Amino acid sequence: MAKVSPLMLLPPAIFAGLAAIFVWGMSREDPDALPSALKGREAPAVVVTPLGDLPVFSDTDLRDGNVKLVNFWASWCAPCRAEHPNLERLKSEGITIYGVNYKDKPEAALRFLNELGNPFAATGADGNGRMGIDWGLYGVPETFVIDGEGKVILRFAGPITERFLTSDIYPAIDEAKGGN
Repeated sequence: MAKVSPLMLLPPAIFAGLAAIFVWGMSREDPDALPSALKGREAPAVVVTPLGDLPVFSDTDLRDGNVKLVNFWASWCAPCRAEHPNLERLKSEGITIYGVNYKDKPEAALRFLNELGNPFAATGADGNGRMGIDWGLYGVPETFVIDGEGKVILRFAGPITERFLTSDIYPAIDEAKGGN
């Protein structure tokens, strides 16, 4: 009988290990979701400058006892334009949304809101991207559901779609209200 070298067992062992990692990765709840270090923690500081003569929001607004969304957006962002009707819908349903205009030209941002409508209760500009860094921003659009104490309940990177409203935003709003 031939003696089996330990080195001959190495390729099947490596393959089995890689297969196990692959199976684990595929079984995750949402493989496209980006992790957020902020979930369950207090939202970072709000550091924005005024955008035109629009109302500006602050840290105090995030801790006012009510559920709200913080949406990072820009006029140069095509997915921001695509999600805009859903932000308008949330506003019409009484959801407070604060907007952070990210690394944008103020005149272009104001034109965007004049053209599509302004879903934001208040907004501010993050011209240098500092607030985006503090919030762990991946890109725009990105939306956070915040509870009444200023705690991050949900972070979503990408445009809010009808499907996402139903599957994630509304349940997160319910959770923020104490429904879960």
